[in-house]
Amino acid sequence: MTEPEERPKKPTMAQLRQVVQTDEVMARSAEHWTGTLYMRRLSINLTYLLVRTPITANGVTGLMIVVGILAGPALLLPGFWGPLAAVLCTQLQMFLDCCDGEVARWRRSMSPKGILLDQIGHFTAEASIGIFIGVKAAALLGPGAATTGDWYYAFLGGVLAVGISFNKGLNLMVTVARTNAGLGALPDTTAARGMTGGGALVQLRRVARFVPFHRIFHSIELTLVTLVLGAAALLFPDQLSIWRGYVTVLAVLIWVVSLGHFLAIWRSPKLRVQA
Repeated sequence: MTEPEERPKKPTMAQLRQVVQTDEVMARSAEHWTGTLYMRRLSINLTYLLVRTPITANGVTGLMIVVGILAGPALLLPGFWGPLAAVLCTQLQMFLDCCDGEVARWRRSMSPKGILLDQIGHFTAEASIGIFIGVKAAALLGPGAATTGDWYYAFLGGVLAVGISFNKGLNLMVTVARTNAGLGALPDTTAARGMTGGGALVQLRRVARFVPFHRIFHSIELTLVTLVLGAAALLFPDQLSIWRGYVTVLAVLIWVVSLGHFLAIWRSPKLRVQA
């Protein structure tokens, strides 16, 4: 068995792109729309610098985890700055998420540990955002907290965070169920991810393509929607009521989305043992 060709420590941009941004990578169905639209065009430039340093792919993922978790606490900054900082954190998180995989592909260092760290980064970021939307709505910190603070909205933030994690975890649960049943993982294709049952579920999926409200619970979309809400709240004298209404709606909607997601999986061929 021949050893793989050793790759240069300082590749050219063309050499790097040929390995880390192959057609297969760029066509993955799991790629976030920001990756397709602009992240991959930018990430290759940072990856070009990172492969010239001692930092490992897991080290880049570690930075991604930290930045993602900070998106939640960033919301506590006053006024418009909190939502804006949260958006910047999630954009940087996604940017680093592109880079860690590119570094791993170039150095042939992709591993289960890296995949685990990547999942930790996404789960903790999105849960953090949910929790701190609740904390912001609860007004437990800052001037006037003693009189306006209300733990009920912090609780709703927790309900939102658990719902986001559950909804996100359903796809991983499918992988675990298929693996334990000896079916193997689903291929990373649009057709495989689009498997649904018949009847009403097909109609609901078609509606979701035109009104993809279920996507707002991803870190990028959630912070962008929160930024719009934060800007709109500045127009009202009682901004706190806007935030409290917002977390209440999200805490209900995430469980509606989760139920629909579960039913779509349950009725789909994904969990069906072929005769």
